[in-house]
Amino acid sequence: MEQTKENKMGTMPVNKLLISMSLPMMVSMLVQALYNVVDSIFVSRVNEAALTAVSLAFPIQTLMIAVAGGTCVGINAVLSKALGEKEQERANDAAASGIVLMAISYLLFLLIGIFVTKGFYLSQTKDEQIVQYGVEYLSIACCCSFGLFAQFVFERLLQSTGRTFYIMITQGTGAIINIILDPIFIFGLCGMPRMGVAGAAVATVTGQIIAGMIAFLINSKKNDDIQISIRKLRLRGDIVGQIYKIGVPSMIMQAIGSVMTYGMNLILISFTSTATAVFGVYFKLQSFIFMPVFGMNNGLVPILAYNYGAGRRDRFVQALKCGIFYAVGIMAVGVVIFQSIPHVLLGFFEASEEMLAIGVPALRTISLCFVMAGFSIICGTSFQALGNAVYSMLISIARQLLVLLPAAYLLSLAGNVDYVWWSFPIAELVSLMMTVFFLIRINRKVIRHIGEEVQSMPGQA
Repeated sequence: MEQTKENKMGTMPVNKLLISMSLPMMVSMLVQALYNVVDSIFVSRVNEAALTAVSLAFPIQTLMIAVAGGTCVGINAVLSKALGEKEQERANDAAASGIVLMAISYLLFLLIGIFVTKGFYLSQTKDEQIVQYGVEYLSIACCCSFGLFAQFVFERLLQSTGRTFYIMITQGTGAIINIILDPIFIFGLCGMPRMGVAGAAVATVTGQIIAGMIAFLINSKKNDDIQISIRKLRLRGDIVGQIYKIGVPSMIMQAIGSVMTYGMNLILISFTSTATAVFGVYFKLQSFIFMPVFGMNNGLVPILAYNYGAGRRDRFVQALKCGIFYAVGIMAVGVVIFQSIPHVLLGFFEASEEMLAIGVPALRTISLCFVMAGFSIICGTSFQALGNAVYSMLISIARQLLVLLPAAYLLSLAGNVDYVWWSFPIAELVSLMMTVFFLIRINRKVIRHIGEEVQSMPGQA
């Protein structure tokens, strides 16, 4: 392949490019959202304690995804920018360094799975059944997470080079395998032993491992924009520094979500374990709305990074505007759904009368912040593509740690769990104001100057 040939991210009409790159990822992430929900639906058939145990596992699972996703944001930005600048060797080194970093990350969570899971559950509840279910589920999810890390890195290599269609294949395959295996392993169908909650974890990691293998094979056969060999799998210090310069703020943002979830679980379980189960169910349901936006987000990152590297301000701005328009529209649909049929949504999880009494106002109240969140997510993407992911990190810290948790705690003192849900719209409003401030700042200092001179690695605003 001619290395001087222009990638489609620099030539295809922007709206068509964004749709073509984002739609496969939106579909695949919707399928992922489906299997996350199906996972909990099957677990809820065991009993409410099992559903609560899976909900309490969410902080560690979020942390796992934060490490994988944050590292891949850095890999994505460095690799896409290198391709935009026609620096083939640097692109190859970014891919190789990223693979090694993900292997190291897996070893960290292997240790967490072996040594931390029981203490993690005991810090949240003394209910023996919930702890037993939780340790079974989370130990398997962590110790076998090599599939998740492989899937993340090899899918992001495809994403960085504009091959998002293949990601729909890998994620869709993994999700479908999970959905098929869930009832088989949980309830002991087709001659398999009844594994209960542990079966849900086994089904999940099996899907991730197979998806990771498929993503690896597709990169080997179809991705000729980067060349990787086992002999060249090494860490290059300057590349690692750039990956984490961009990726760590994103990692921290998502890890903050883990801290937030843990804190919210502690606040909610002081009312009843059902409130914690509702919170877990909400996160599963909202993924149907947020996942398409995150899919667009993932398609948008390489477009912005590529055109920033190529000095194409017009295409950068047009892509950002299209992303905001579509994200806000998707979130508006989400608001309508959560406001109009919360009983139906909760009914999928065998909701008791108590769960309905807590869950209906929860879904209606939290969904009020969806549209604001859509705008902030896409703007945060532009910050990351420009190398200013620290802006997104500051917004996330303010929203989830400085506003959301304190507001939730103060509202909980009133003794009514319904008040706690209002902490979400309050926090998102603060996030929106900070996002607008940083967007104006980065537009003035960076975006309006794209293309005026040769850009170095993403600079500070």
